[in-house]
Amino acid sequence: MKNLKNKVAVVTGAGSGIGRALARSLADRGCRLALSDVNEAGLVETAEALEGADVKTYSLDVSDRDAIFAHAEEVVKDFGQVNLVINNAGVALSATVREMTDEDFKWVMDIDFWGVAHGTRAFLPHLIASGDGHVVNVSSVFGLIGVPKQSAYNAAKFAVRGFTEALRQEMKLENQPVAVSCVHPGGIRTNIANAARMGKSENAVAQRKGFDKLAMTTPEKAAETIVKGILKNESRILVGPDAWGIDAINRLLGSAYQPLVERFSRKNLYI
Repeated sequence: MKNLKNKVAVVTGAGSGIGRALARSLADRGCRLALSDVNEAGLVETAEALEGADVKTYSLDVSDRDAIFAHAEEVVKDFGQVNLVINNAGVALSATVREMTDEDFKWVMDIDFWGVAHGTRAFLPHLIASGDGHVVNVSSVFGLIGVPKQSAYNAAKFAVRGFTEALRQEMKLENQPVAVSCVHPGGIRTNIANAARMGKSENAVAQRKGFDKLAMTTPEKAAETIVKGILKNESRILVGPDAWGIDAINRLLGSAYQPLVERFSRKNLYI
């Protein structure tokens, strides 16, 4: 996919943050857009900011498997085809393994992993049929390293990474016309930390302020990096200088990165 003009792009979580910025970046390149979010008000704001673009919005809860498959059929009916799917919707949870509830664990997995897996599987036949498809699944730097108080988020994002890397190999081995990319953003200045669930012992205000200080990249910059990675057919798209640094440390040190994370966490997460 060397050119995005007139391609039909599906973006989940488009009501704010990276999803909204992706919609803008794709619209600027001439994409036709199928945008979804559970936040309908935010989705309306995104669409209104894309004046002149070919945009249709959909209310969608990505934790609902049947809703995602129905959404895929609806998008194809509305646009005639699908070329690009960006499974971007996500949530966060800060809690230790001991204190997080089953409900919170399931909430994260249903959205951050199953939302991606079902979104991929629902649209994959249509991407193959287009003859020029691309799946982009958003993991995280927490899909590269384990971090205290992020076990549920780590589980989901590591799962996204493994699922996506396996899919890329399958598409190549089967000679299917679908490229596959996994995105690993570092700290992005979005609302995900403010909307995150917290464990009972967490100092929510301090945790969120701490995340804000670590967020190095704007959603707009993140979106441009992702779109450029799509056009280059990159298998792994690292977003932000912190993502590049974490990836390098992981590659160089292997599991020996953990003492570094422990020291960082003692200072910044155990507040």
